[in-house]
Amino acid sequence: MEKRELTCIGCPMGCQITVELDKAEVVSVTGNTCAIGDKYARNEVTHPERTVTSTAVILGGDKPRVSVKTKSNIPKDKIYEVMKEIDAAVMQAPVHIGDVVVKNVCGTGVDVVATREVAAV
Repeated sequence: MEKRELTCIGCPMGCQITVELDKAEVVSVTGNTCAIGDKYARNEVTHPERTVTSTAVILGGDKPRVSVKTKSNIPKDKIYEVMKEIDAAVMQAPVHIGDVVVKNVCGTGVDVVATREVAAV
C-alpha cells in the first residue's frame, strides 16, 4: 500500500491530505475538510492536470507579447510540449481577450486563449 501526502489547492483551507493507493487505485482519502479536497486528491494522484499560463508574440501591436492561458486544464505531463507550442505561436494585432492563440494545443482538445487586449499600431 502506497501513501501520498498532498496539500490541497482546491480552496483556501490548504488541507494536508493523505491518499492511500493500492497499485493505481485510490483506497482512501483523509485529511480533507470538504468534498473539493477529496476530488482534488483523487485526481492529483491518478491524472494530474494543470492550467498553463505564458505569453505569445504579437506582430504590429502596441505591446510585443500578449498573456495567454489554457482554456482548461491539460495533463501535467504535457506542460513542456504545450509551452513549446505557445512559444512558437505568433499573432497579428489586434488581439482581444478570449481570442484563440493556439487551437487544440498538442492534441489535448484544449485551446490557448489571450487574457488581455493588444491594440494594433
